[in-house]
Amino acid sequence: MSTPFSSGIYVSRRLALLLAGLTAVLLLVLVVLAALYGNCARVQPSEQHCLDLSPPSGQDRTPPTRTPETAREPKVATTPQDWRPPSGPWDHLRLPPWLVPLHYDLELWPRLRPEDGCTPNLTFTGRVNITARCTVATSRLLLHSFLLNFQQVEVWGPLALDTRNATVGKVLVDNAWFARDMQYVVLELAQALGPGSTYELHFDFSGQVLQEFSEGLFLNLYTDQDELRALIASQMEPTFARNVFPCFDEPALKATFNITIIHHPEYVALSNMPQLGQSERIDVNGSQWTVTTFHTTPRMPTYLVALTICDFDHVSRTERGQEIRIWARKADIASGKANFAVNITGPIFSFLEDLFDIDYPLPKTDIVALPSFDNRAMENWGLLLFDEAYLLLEPDDDPIAKKATILAIISHEVGHQWFGNLVTMSWWNHIWLNEGLASYFELGIINYFYPKLARDVIFFFRTLHGVLGEDHALESRAVSTEVENFTETREINELFNLYTYSKGACMARMLAGFLTQSLFIDALKSYLETFSYSNADQDDLWSHFQMAIDEQAVIHLPATVKSIMDSWTYQGGFPVLTLNVTTGVVKQEPFYLEKVENQTLVSHNHSWIIPIFWMKNGTTQPLVWLDKSSMVFPGMKLSDSGSDWVILNFNMTGYYRVNYDELGWKKLKQQLERDPKAIPVIHRLQLMSDAFALSKNNYLEIETALDLTKYLAEEDEVLVWFEALVNLINRKVIYDVNNYAFYPLLKKYLLKRLNSIWNTYSAIIRENVAALQDNYLALLSLEKLYESACWLGLEDCLQLSRELFRKWMAHPENRIPLQIERVVLCNAIALGSYEEWDFLLNFYINKTQEHEDIYLLHGMICSKDPWILNRLMEYAITVSPSHFNETNIIETVAESEVGRYVVKDFVINNWAAVSERYGPESLDGLVGVLGRTVSTDLQVMELQQFLSNVLEEHQRVAAHAKLQAIKTENLKNKKRIARMVEWLRKNT
Repeated sequence: MSTPFSSGIYVSRRLALLLAGLTAVLLLVLVVLAALYGNCARVQPSEQHCLDLSPPSGQDRTPPTRTPETAREPKVATTPQDWRPPSGPWDHLRLPPWLVPLHYDLELWPRLRPEDGCTPNLTFTGRVNITARCTVATSRLLLHSFLLNFQQVEVWGPLALDTRNATVGKVLVDNAWFARDMQYVVLELAQALGPGSTYELHFDFSGQVLQEFSEGLFLNLYTDQDELRALIASQMEPTFARNVFPCFDEPALKATFNITIIHHPEYVALSNMPQLGQSERIDVNGSQWTVTTFHTTPRMPTYLVALTICDFDHVSRTERGQEIRIWARKADIASGKANFAVNITGPIFSFLEDLFDIDYPLPKTDIVALPSFDNRAMENWGLLLFDEAYLLLEPDDDPIAKKATILAIISHEVGHQWFGNLVTMSWWNHIWLNEGLASYFELGIINYFYPKLARDVIFFFRTLHGVLGEDHALESRAVSTEVENFTETREINELFNLYTYSKGACMARMLAGFLTQSLFIDALKSYLETFSYSNADQDDLWSHFQMAIDEQAVIHLPATVKSIMDSWTYQGGFPVLTLNVTTGVVKQEPFYLEKVENQTLVSHNHSWIIPIFWMKNGTTQPLVWLDKSSMVFPGMKLSDSGSDWVILNFNMTGYYRVNYDELGWKKLKQQLERDPKAIPVIHRLQLMSDAFALSKNNYLEIETALDLTKYLAEEDEVLVWFEALVNLINRKVIYDVNNYAFYPLLKKYLLKRLNSIWNTYSAIIRENVAALQDNYLALLSLEKLYESACWLGLEDCLQLSRELFRKWMAHPENRIPLQIERVVLCNAIALGSYEEWDFLLNFYINKTQEHEDIYLLHGMICSKDPWILNRLMEYAITVSPSHFNETNIIETVAESEVGRYVVKDFVINNWAAVSERYGPESLDGLVGVLGRTVSTDLQVMELQQFLSNVLEEHQRVAAHAKLQAIKTENLKNKKRIARMVEWLRKNT
């Protein structure tokens, strides 16, 4: 990679003439500067890019004719690395509103040839003509630019209003320099630009194609048909367009683009729009290059500019006149790996077109399966990029789970064609308008293709469950943030997180819940139509929902949509609602991790305007609102003598958890034991999820949560069993605390209830797992059921593991069912001999599929024999480390029950080899794994003694602090386990 910001100050010709008589002095100065900065100017060789300012041939636009200037030609020098400008507009993250871009003529020429794709430091050159309108008189221009070298900069104008061929003059550039912190190039002009006039900015530049990160232009190396090949792709979101060409790199500064790509004739060039034409260009070495031009794009932000240069093949379909092509390695296309994706993409487009009554505006869509892509997928208009692992269906994939994954990710990216591409957020602080809405409709599309799946249950498992587990009042991010809170570019990248995607989707779902789906869609249609090819912020979205509310008389809200939704999007965390069924009082408070007494009063004074969806005795009730800290709802009162019951948060539509008083929980427990089917599946899931989460964080007694599990013998939904088991049998509770009194009691308690559900699904496993192909969520839950049954010592589960493993040993081509493969391998190795383990090791060494690694390795570490685990670590570190390139085998072995005790001695005895293999920093992860057994000061001291032999002094301090924190956490778990043990003794 070239040194960042190695372009810079332009010296005018007039000044050069004044210095002509001082040539010797100038040379001396340049020598001194070179010695000081080591950063001489780099002007690209003439054959790489001519400095003619006319646009590339074949483009739709014709630039203005320029009047020659005799006074100035910029001379390129460098900006010293330690130089900092005085304070000015370049200190701010947002561009000043002096210029508004209208159009870009962009030409890019990466020097990728088939014969030298593996060479490091692959470069590109480019030129861009930016047509922009001046809004405020200014003699200083700011644009974004990062990691680019400039060869020439010019400003022309003002342009004539009615013709693009009018003769115009040049605005002289006195100086140009970089403001590195905010990634600007600053142009100092000899005269001010006039407000209302249009100008053209021209840049000739060069840069470097990255290999380690998917940012800007980046390189992929891969193998296809037994040959090493290379491709170039782009990733501009959020702020990487400035790495590729100087631009106004903000989402609200939309413009049209004419894109030209110069590439080797053996490659195909793709961009946002269909190809317009091709021509040839010969460089000074006589090499031939192809010049591919593309049609003009719609107005769009810079982060959607996209290109790919590749030697791929494609498969295509046509949907409503739109061509859809999926590009991938030639071998993958020939073997049909892209067929599922290409067949579902068109119907997804049609579904959203019909839903919003807005046609997809581009004539084509290309989707490229990249061998390696850090971002999984990117929604560029007309050119979607995917990591091939999330687009192609491999022969060894679990077809049901993999198809669901492909469908979900394609649905998300196609959703962006409306939410993000057609209508773009005004700035990144409202990125959830893109990601949250796309995530919400992703689930709707899955339900459209799989109507038998319960939509609310899908949303719980794929979205709500995960974000509720991470979100809390003190440290979580809000969905929306005020613009002035951003001071660095890196903060924009941090916005692409769980809260933006999943919590944003939860906000959309809750809004649709209290508006009704039809009103929700009508308002979104209005929003999309109003802001097409433009930008919007959160308030614009709220205003369209408010208009929909105001135009009808059925739905009444306690406040404006803005007031309601701002209470959710501008603060982190979520509320806990507590219903006292004796009085009918519902109160709200923030959810804290490990709540302490009076924490609400001390730390938090915010509240939410909360829609309460609820049911009573199995009947849904009218929506009510909690817009104060507490309110009375008489209909929610229950008597101690009756059999009535109440559940708040119907279908888990609201983004909150629900607690009840003692009587409320008692009524729900009784109903589960009397007739669990009277409570819908989604609410049996909710009760398990809320009760255990609240008990873990001191809102509810653990005994109350455990009481809900008594009915489980009657539970035939594996999804509900999954939620119960992940709370009762998990590494944090069982393996880490090492409390042997707990296991026999829990085993007896659960096996009594587990037999029925196990018999149902073990029969399916033995006969035909494919029978579950239409029950995607049951397949996701099956592994946990199987793992738990074997861990509890259910003999039929253990025997089934032996059978499946033995059949696989006899016929390795017949894989163990993928849904349970990891658990079967682990149990077979734990129960088996060296023969089974050695077979697995050899299979791992000779594996042909990379994705096999994790299951095979997990199986090997399940051995109960210390000498086998020692052999595995020795083999991985000293004998054949190449077979374990991506895995820290020490940490992996330490994850197992036996391995954590073996690892200590192995690391002490083999520290030199371990340190050389993984680096001394590898112990940081190991401390966390080994620390799971620590709950006393003596154990901390023992582990510190172990670490003192291998750590430097400063590392010992950090490790000690980490161990103390782990000890504190383990003690809390130990106390929790003790209470569970007492409850189990009374109820087993």
